[in-house]
Amino acid sequence: MSDPSCPPGSAPQPSVNTLYKAGSRRRIILIAALLLGVVAAAILSAGIGTVSISPEDTVLAVAHACAVSIQNFLHTYLPAVGSWYDAIPFTVPAPSNPQAELIVVGFRLPRIFLAILTGISLAVAGAVMQGLLRNPLVSPFTLGLSSAASFGAAIAIVIGPAVLGGLLAIGSNSFIIIMAFVFGWLSMLLVYAISRARGVNQATLVLSGVVIGYIFSAGITALQYISSNEKLRDLMVWLMGGMWGASWGAVLLLIPLTLIPFFLLERMAWDLNALSAGDDVAKNLGINVNRLRLSGLMISTFAASCCLAFTGIIGFIGLMGPHICRMIIGNDHRYLIPCAGLMGAAILLVSDTAARTIMSPVEIPVGVIMYVLGGIFFLFLIMRARGRGLY
Repeated sequence: MSDPSCPPGSAPQPSVNTLYKAGSRRRIILIAALLLGVVAAAILSAGIGTVSISPEDTVLAVAHACAVSIQNFLHTYLPAVGSWYDAIPFTVPAPSNPQAELIVVGFRLPRIFLAILTGISLAVAGAVMQGLLRNPLVSPFTLGLSSAASFGAAIAIVIGPAVLGGLLAIGSNSFIIIMAFVFGWLSMLLVYAISRARGVNQATLVLSGVVIGYIFSAGITALQYISSNEKLRDLMVWLMGGMWGASWGAVLLLIPLTLIPFFLLERMAWDLNALSAGDDVAKNLGINVNRLRLSGLMISTFAASCCLAFTGIIGFIGLMGPHICRMIIGNDHRYLIPCAGLMGAAILLVSDTAARTIMSPVEIPVGVIMYVLGGIFFLFLIMRARGRGLY
């Protein structure tokens, strides 16, 4: 039977279900392409530096190191399996450059993974916070997170582990990381406590975050004023942000602390889509809006705080990643969250590569690069919007 809505002789119009599936496939393809782009950027970044290494040697260095690690693990813990593994005729050749494995695996790869994990955490947190508060300018820093983490790091740097860290028998760097994370998490608890007194809504949360940020900024200024020249320099370097804390220990710690919040936030995608139509619509659909908003903000803050504790303050990732992805795939959070994470990883990875190579061997803090890129990007958004808003 012909479709009565189609004029005689015209081709039938595709159904809504067909259009929906086609749009979903297109978004999945774009996300897969972005994932491949991040992998390609990581391979190229691992070969760029004061000592240049070809992409072939880069891949061989990583593969050979993995093969040796697997072999050592099996011989140590599973000797029977290790003997079988040695009998396999396939072997991974070592790279032609004898320094490739040390440079790539020992120094550059941990930094690349730290940049990727940090980019994912900040961009995903930004996308979720913007969806929860229905505000395109919200990011992990809008709610006072950056100022609070900076204040915690400033206490650790200025007062020093000799005063506080010695009580816990921890090193200086570990003490800075712990203090930055604790105060970053504390900022969200304070915002929650303030907003709870008046009822949770978007305006209250944002304004509470701004107030908390100003208070912690005042504390940072006071610590800068009383610090010595050496400690003031260390504090300013940390505030600029960088991947100097990269190590395999940090990467292995951050992998679960990044992926677990990512999957928890991805499970909220349907609720975030409903919330975009307004609180009343979401409530009518059976969503506990207050619980969704608070749990989403807490998880986002946790993920961002974990990474910022190792990298220092890196701005604009939580704003740029989600905005770029909305231009590409729209506002559906099922696709926006993974797309924003990969976009944030790509932006931060490329920026960090430029920061360590553009004036090699002198390294520029990646936070400086991000402020330049972020400013240019939002000038572009303002010119593009022309009164239509940022969305």
